[in-house]
Amino acid sequence: MNRNTIIRLGLITALAAGMAGCAGKTQFREACAQEVDAAWSELSIAEAEGFSGTVSYTKALSLITGARTMQTVENFDNCFNQAKQARFYIRESRKGQ
Repeated sequence: MNRNTIIRLGLITALAAGMAGCAGKTQFREACAQEVDAAWSELSIAEAEGFSGTVSYTKALSLITGARTMQTVENFDNCFNQAKQARFYIRESRKGQ
């Protein structure tokens, strides 16, 4: 093989690997969007009970903000996890825990 053929094969391999990486990013895209929307909706109607409920509410708001940031930079698996955790804290804020 000559040098040009080796370079072409290397570029094709790199391109294929890059495309495979992009395809994997969309796995949690829809789940992330749904979880963030649900958390935001629950947060807007949540009624925190007492001081510890307010702390949980604040944690939830912070996690939703982080999830939106992760969604923006297409880090969908972390977005999903943060939004799910935010929903937990929203439930806790209603209990006053």
